[in-house]
Amino acid sequence: MVARLIDEDPEGAYGYSKVALRLASRVAAVREAAGFAAYANQKYSEALSEFRAARRMTGSVDLWPVMADCERGLGRPEKALDMAGAPEVHKLDKAGQVEMRLVAAGARRDMGQLDAAIVTLQSPELASSSVQPWTPRLRYAYADALLAAGRETEAREWFAKAVESDRDGSTDASDRLAELDGVDFVDALDESESDNEEESDEGGRQG
Repeated sequence: MVARLIDEDPEGAYGYSKVALRLASRVAAVREAAGFAAYANQKYSEALSEFRAARRMTGSVDLWPVMADCERGLGRPEKALDMAGAPEVHKLDKAGQVEMRLVAAGARRDMGQLDAAIVTLQSPELASSSVQPWTPRLRYAYADALLAAGRETEAREWFAKAVESDRDGSTDASDRLAELDGVDFVDALDESESDNEEESDEGGRQG
């Protein structure tokens, strides 16, 4: 239920995670699920505690990036950067390493180090033309960092690349690109309803 609800109803997922903890707090998967439910509700201290517990039980480093992001959420970007340079990072798979890079870049931005954030994201994974599960988010983060640094032309280029790779719509890259291009979207349904209201008003006045 936590996995089913966490995207659309994070509060509901959090409630189920609390029930699961009462029933099976010694199960690593339960602690991990509770961590993600707390994380989705921005309860970063609680999430970090649960992730640490899960890591102690399994010995796995897979949660290292999200643990570092919890440190960011707690206002400790320096700690997140320390974790980005820890030996555990070398034990992560490629997806985990990319995630760690995203967290580290975010920590740099938290500290006002925009140029350092941009450099942190520059990597073989970013330069690759191959589309992987992490590609849209990596390109999006790079575009966003460029835009924050005032490099609008380059940002537009990378938002466009993010759109090309984002087949599932996991980011709002298309909206950001349209915004840079000065395109305004009008909701056709709202426009239709507005027209109907105007016709109704006219009919009422004529009557």
